[in-house]
Amino acid sequence: MKKIFRVITVICVIFIVSIGGFLYIKSKDLPTINVSNIDLKNVSDGSYIGEYSTSLVKAKVKVNIKNNKILSIDIIEHKCGLGKKAEKITKEIEKSQSLDVDLITGATLSSKVILKAVQVAINKGIK
Repeated sequence: MKKIFRVITVICVIFIVSIGGFLYIKSKDLPTINVSNIDLKNVSDGSYIGEYSTSLVKAKVKVNIKNNKILSIDIIEHKCGLGKKAEKITKEIEKSQSLDVDLITGATLSSKVILKAVQVAINKGIK
């Protein structure tokens, strides 16, 4: 009985250490991406291309601005693995006319990369 208890204890310890190690490594993999909101009053009309990439995710977008409003955001390229659902963040940006939107659950890194690509694009149109 003691032998079974020891084996189960060792298996549990290995499992817990493995999960902890995995979570620690995953947290170090996620880059810090700072996205700041942009005052659209300072952006000229036009179409602007923005790109941003990390080691895991890349996004290239085209942002169309007219009369100090975001008319549309087109995703030209999005290399993302499982983060495809983050692409709907562009509709949230268009609707709110802001980069201060909620990230897409389960696609956090892709959401941040798309937001940053949009910010890079809009910055090209600042007067």
